[in-house]
This record gives sequence, structure tokens and C-alpha cells, in this order.
Amino acid sequence: MVIAGEVFRQNLSELLEESPSGAGELHVLAVDDSFVDRKVIERLLKVSSCKVTVVESGTRALQYLGLDGDKNSFGFDSVKVNMIMTDYSMPGMTGYELLKKIKESSVFREIPVVIMSSENIMTRIDRCLEEGAEEFLLKPVKLADVRRLTDFITRGDVKEEVKTSQKRKLSDGCIPSLSTTFSSVSQPREPSLSGLSPLSPSSLSSKKSRLCSEI
Repeated sequence: MVIAGEVFRQNLSELLEESPSGAGELHVLAVDDSFVDRKVIERLLKVSSCKVTVVESGTRALQYLGLDGDKNSFGFDSVKVNMIMTDYSMPGMTGYELLKKIKESSVFREIPVVIMSSENIMTRIDRCLEEGAEEFLLKPVKLADVRRLTDFITRGDVKEEVKTSQKRKLSDGCIPSLSTTFSSVSQPREPSLSGLSPLSPSSLSSKKSRLCSEI
């Protein structure tokens, strides 16, 4: 097991040396126990101009991110990851368990995590989304799905600025207070009696006599 870990770290070192990240290039960590699915997602990401690192298990992903407790593992200081895409059903550690580990990390919790699965199970989808997954994709993953995700990531800074601006406006008191809201509601007006002239006793008696004659 120790030897396998050393080989894994050596392969990662070679990958980092041979594939330097370009300016503005997104780096995606793809996790899938299926060799075929790894190759498919790797190809889709590269077509979308992303730098891709592929690993075959959740344990390897944690080791790559430096979340396995091993001091010799790669960490955030060595590798910058913009998005993590992981299969749900994997032996040893599921994609859901990997998602929880990432969201528990103070360093990686803000990184978008996308769950992939060939099974459309609503309880599974809801659980992943509630835990903080950015999206749940059904396999086979399409190029349009990958490009939509990468576009979302590249627009992240712009959206964050908009959110910050909106929060600043709210803190400045742009939301009307409850008292202002209720005071602006029109209240029903009572009928005004100022325009009515009082009836004199003579007029009352004449009206009474007129009613009696009609009867």
C-alpha cells in the first residue's frame, strides 16, 4: 500500500511538470473508478480547454488534495483545482462521501463539486444537492453539460461581484422597514359628515307629514 502511494505521488509530480497550467485555464479533478468513463470525461474537459487530472477513487482524490492526513500528499499550495467532478457509485468511498469530506474542509469547501451517476435516483440526487453539490449529472455526460459547467466557473468572479454589490445595497437600508411598509398601505376612510347640513325641526315635521299623506 505504501509503495502504491509512492508511485501515485511520482505520477502526480510528472503530471504537474509536463502539464503546466496556462493563464486562465481551468483545472478540473475528475474521479471515477471506470477506466472508460475516466477517458470520456477527460476528453470532454480537454475539448473544453480545461486542464484535467484523473484519479480512480475517492481515496486518491483526497490524497491528491492533501485531505488524507498524509504530510507528503499534495495540497492546495501545490495544486489549484477549480472544479471537482466525481462518480457517485465507487468502491471504498462513494462520491457522496467524498463530497462530504471536501465540504468539511475549510480550504476546499468553496470549490464546486459535480456528482455524476448512471442512475436517476431522486433521493440520491436530493441528498447530494443538500450536502452542497453544485450539480448532479446523469451519465453519459455530454459535451454541452461540461461546457455549461466551465462557463459557470469562469463567470464565478462576475457573479460574486454582483452578490457582493447586492449585499452592500441591502446593508445600506434599501429594503423598506416593516413600519414603512405598513404605513404605506391605504387605510379605509371614514365617511365625512362635514358636507352635510343639519336638519331643522321644521324640516323634520314637514317630511313626516309628507310621508303620512303618501301612506
